[in-house]
Amino acid sequence: MNVRAVTARKKQRPRRRKIVRRRWSMSRFLLLVAVVGVGWFSYHQIRSAFTSPQAVLVLGGEAERERYAAKFALTHPNLPIWISSGAPREYSEWVFAEAGVDLSRLKLDYRAVDTLTNFTTLVDDLKTKGVTKVYLVTSDYHMRRSRVIGEIVLGSRGIDFQTVAIPSEQPEEDFSKTLRDGGRAVFWLVTGYTGYADQRRPVRERAVPQAPKPVQH
Repeated sequence: MNVRAVTARKKQRPRRRKIVRRRWSMSRFLLLVAVVGVGWFSYHQIRSAFTSPQAVLVLGGEAERERYAAKFALTHPNLPIWISSGAPREYSEWVFAEAGVDLSRLKLDYRAVDTLTNFTTLVDDLKTKGVTKVYLVTSDYHMRRSRVIGEIVLGSRGIDFQTVAIPSEQPEEDFSKTLRDGGRAVFWLVTGYTGYADQRRPVRERAVPQAPKPVQH
């Protein structure tokens, strides 16, 4: 046998062993990541199943969400109701008062300018209040995007949520909106910025029914 060929084979063996070891190390690492991920997800699901929501978080955008939330509040009489950039204060308070809800339970916040900031403007307030789980209330067509953002933003502060979808006639949003805002949520998680063009821009008044004025006798 050619001496050079034998020598070349001997040199290749250590290289093959190194490659095999690297592949084995990578496989073990990926397996460890998978085990940890499954374990964390299982723990998260179990903890969520045994934890009751301590607040209701309503995402503004349609007057129907306030009306639905008012009815929902009656069946959960001990929970505070946080409404992010919903209808004007006068109308929101009228809706809840008409439903028989104590207005001291209302937490109206108008800092949000879109769905992502519905979460980012309130997540630290909820955390400060010791809230670890909320009812997330929004329209059914809007829920997929809200869930993705909620998993990232609320999850970053250890806050779980249980969805409450309001039935509507509208089709589900385009998936591109979910991808876009999911990416923005990750960007916020890393940088603290939402990617909104002008975060100082005031919330625009939405077209909602006006609260009826009391009849004078």
